[in-house]
Amino acid sequence: MIPIVLNAPPDGRGLNAPGPLSMAEFLQRIAERGDVEAFRKLFQAYAPRVKAYMMRQGADANTAEELAQETLLTVWRKAGLYSGEKGSATTWIFTIARNLRIDRLRRELTWVELPDGHNEEASSDALPDEILAEQERKLRVQAALATLPPDQLEVVSLSYIEGLSHSEIADRLGLPLGTVKSRMRLAYHKVRESVEDLK
Repeated sequence: MIPIVLNAPPDGRGLNAPGPLSMAEFLQRIAERGDVEAFRKLFQAYAPRVKAYMMRQGADANTAEELAQETLLTVWRKAGLYSGEKGSATTWIFTIARNLRIDRLRRELTWVELPDGHNEEASSDALPDEILAEQERKLRVQAALATLPPDQLEVVSLSYIEGLSHSEIADRLGLPLGTVKSRMRLAYHKVRESVEDLK
């Protein structure tokens, strides 16, 4: 593996982690023309985060650094497979990292049967990519709600914020029950369309 310095100094042009759109553009440049500068910025933004993730999962510093490098080199080789329709660049990169970690564990660990009566529960903590996906889903829902007509937003708010039933909303607004259900159905479809690609 080609050694890569994780702590490469910034070049003075503000190499903080870019937003989702610019990161997607970096991946596109890497895929289309092997843009080394785009990869350098992507590496500086994500390698430390991936290394920290690996260490939180129990890897020692050297193994975590190796896996971070392997993750970013995989991103370099497979950038053309990234599709914004399937989620954010961050989610895609952390999915690669998680899969590489699993592959490493499978190669290094032999099966050891646990003693009788030993039950080990899986961690209930969400993985970083799952947390990011949930954050993106919330942002999409908020953006979709902001585009709803006032009459649809009103019934949605009464239903999900105040917890009113359709009948109670109809009574509150003095509307036919069918009208309330129709507005709820239209609002639901708009919100669902905004997050369908994240499923």
